[in-house]
Amino acid sequence: MNKLTSTLVLAALAAAISAASASASNTTNILIRHQMQGCHSWSVNGNAFAPTQRIVVSRATKFTVTDNDVMPHTLVQLSGPKVSFVRPAMNKPGAHASFQLLEKGTYVFRTKAGEDWMKGMVTKGADNVLRLTVIVR
Repeated sequence: MNKLTSTLVLAALAAAISAASASASNTTNILIRHQMQGCHSWSVNGNAFAPTQRIVVSRATKFTVTDNDVMPHTLVQLSGPKVSFVRPAMNKPGAHASFQLLEKGTYVFRTKAGEDWMKGMVTKGADNVLRLTVIVR
């Protein structure tokens, strides 16, 4: 292998390692938004909005949930190893809840929605129940 080929191989290897590290991020951001059909939904890391989300993460992943809906949401755990929340009651626009998943397992969360901050909001259909399943490997 000549020097140029060796350099290119090393550069490609470094890029692959960098990409793998970036995709194995230990931070997950979830955004709750208002919408006309179903009242609200959420997105994980900027992906599609939906009322039900399922993701796989590594141990020690930190989560931040931001409430940009027109109503407050309280984050609750339905199953899985016990989680300690920081500010699970997101009771004002832009409020954040956070938690970290330290043990392997399957965790299930949902939110309990409160009354609209903005009176007179009209939506179509029944309100979505936001549900998040997280598998920690």
